[in-house]
Amino acid sequence: MAPLRSARRRQGHRTRRVAVLLITIAAGLGVLPGAAVAAPVGQQLNAADAALLNGVRLAGLWEMPAGQMAAEKGQSPIVREIGAGIASEHEELDRLTVEAANKLGAAIPTEPTAEQKGWLTEMQNARGARFDQIFVTRLRVAHGKIFPVIGAVRASTRDPIIRKLAEDANKFVMHHMQMLESTGLVRWPELPPAALPAPGDDGLLAAASANTAPSMGVSSAVVWLVFLAALGTGGIATYRMLRRT
Repeated sequence: MAPLRSARRRQGHRTRRVAVLLITIAAGLGVLPGAAVAAPVGQQLNAADAALLNGVRLAGLWEMPAGQMAAEKGQSPIVREIGAGIASEHEELDRLTVEAANKLGAAIPTEPTAEQKGWLTEMQNARGARFDQIFVTRLRVAHGKIFPVIGAVRASTRDPIIRKLAEDANKFVMHHMQMLESTGLVRWPELPPAALPAPGDDGLLAAASANTAPSMGVSSAVVWLVFLAALGTGGIATYRMLRRT
């Protein structure tokens, strides 16, 4: 009977060893590359997508009060009308921008930049025809700067939420430029020249080049390190458990 009990005891030890080894391997396989490793939503934005999201948000933060100011103190009836229209449309675009940011888990600006605040102060201190000219000039130049960024990001983004925002922003910004130009106050020779691509370079579209890179997440190297660490930790634990048996 003693040899039989000894054989059964050895068989039980071997079974436990195999079970522990299988558990260890399973723990390592749980973090193998190729498994679904979810990165925080807020990290999925690349540089170009974030630039569009922040740029459209900042535009609304200062152009809404600028439009409201024009509606109240513009000398020309058309400037007052356009100011009210731009303020109203920017409210809608700002709502869409905030919704997109919330879906993406992205942080966006909550107040205008120091430069934009300076433009608002400049408008507050201006009166009559001078105000009208400053309002049209500042907003037309600002819209002209964001317009090519919208197109570049729309052409290359991989994110459907950013793509939809770019399409919406494109319609609003185009309409705003047309409204501002209808005042007859746009000083065309003073507009910044178009930033055309340099030979052999993306030039204007460089801001969107980040979209060609994979989204930020957990790299395969990090996953492998975690995998090896899990195996190592599991192996040590297994060795200690086997020694106790």
